Order: sequence, then C-alpha cells, then structure tokens
Amino acid sequence: MIEALHDEIDRARILHQPDAPLLRAPQLALLDGFAASRPHLFRKKLRVNPAIFDDILDQISDHPIFTNRSNNPQLPVAIQLAIFLNRAGHYGNAISPEDVCQWAGVSVGSVINCTNRVMVALLELHDRFISFPTPESEDAELSRQFSESRSCPEWRNGILAVDGSTINLYTKPGLFGETFYDRKSRYSLACQVSLFIFLS
Repeated sequence: MIEALHDEIDRARILHQPDAPLLRAPQLALLDGFAASRPHLFRKKLRVNPAIFDDILDQISDHPIFTNRSNNPQLPVAIQLAIFLNRAGHYGNAISPEDVCQWAGVSVGSVINCTNRVMVALLELHDRFISFPTPESEDAELSRQFSESRSCPEWRNGILAVDGSTINLYTKPGLFGETFYDRKSRYSLACQVSLFIFLS
C-alpha cells in the first residue's frame, strides 16, 4: 500500500490536486451601455451618476499612485474607480473581494489593490472639496437668510450640521442584544454627529 502511494507521489509529484480556477464573468463592459441608456442601472452598481463618475475620474486620473515602473501595467483608472465604487457602495458579505473579483473579472489581489489606490487618491483631494464656506461666500449668505427666515435669528452667523448613520453589526450582541435591533430589522450601532460653527 505504502509502495503504491510512494509511486503515485513520485509519478505525479503533487500531494493535492489544486482546486479548479474561480469562474469569473466580467460585467464591467456593461457599465458603458448603462451610462448611455440606463443610468439607473449604472447607479445601482456604482452608487453615482455617470457624470459624477466622470468628474471623479478626471480629478484622480493624474495621481501618481496610478503609475508604476513594472512590466505588469495597472488596470485603467476608470476600471479601478469602478471597482472601488462598487465595493464602497455596498456592504455585508455580498461585497467581499471574492464577489467583486467575479463581477469585475480580475483577481482578489487586484480588487484590494484598486480599492487601496483609489482611497489614497481620494483622501489626498479631501481638503480641496470638503471645507466650510467663507463668511463672505454666497453659500454663507444663503445660510444666513434661511436662518433668519425659518429658524432662530441668533443662529444667523453659524452653520449647523447634523448627520447620523448606523453601523451594521454582523450578529446580535450577546449583552443587551435586543437594544441594538433597529427599525430596518438589523442589529446596528447608531452614530450621530452634530456640529455648530460660528462664522465671523
């Protein structure tokens, strides 16, 4: 018996038959058609309108993270952005790197690399696109007019921002689990941020 196993290993030189390769059905090519004639399907996959996608692409395309000196070129920036937006726009086990690699037709490592590269490029643009209005800006004046006409006049020179979201939990917590059950029939943590800033 051992002699037969030894002969089989010696002949095949492998101890384990590798798994069959993961099947992939790339659907990235569908996005062009969706953008042109069915933008609601484009939004469903990437969570942005086609025009917004193009604007983001224009802003990040020249970032040095999308260049390398390797013999293996990176994927086009548009594909990397689509992979990132698909992952960022969904949650749960339905958006694991394995699921995205099947959708995009790339490897799991490429999904992770694309996500990381696009995040680096977007975070470096943070301060250019997210800021408070200056006191003399048109947005600040509109805010003052709204405060005087519809809310507390004393808040005229301030900006109040309140936003909240839930952070979904994988499973029901063991301690006081029912208190984490929300209106959307999920277990989650509530997170709310309030901000009031006075403009001079």
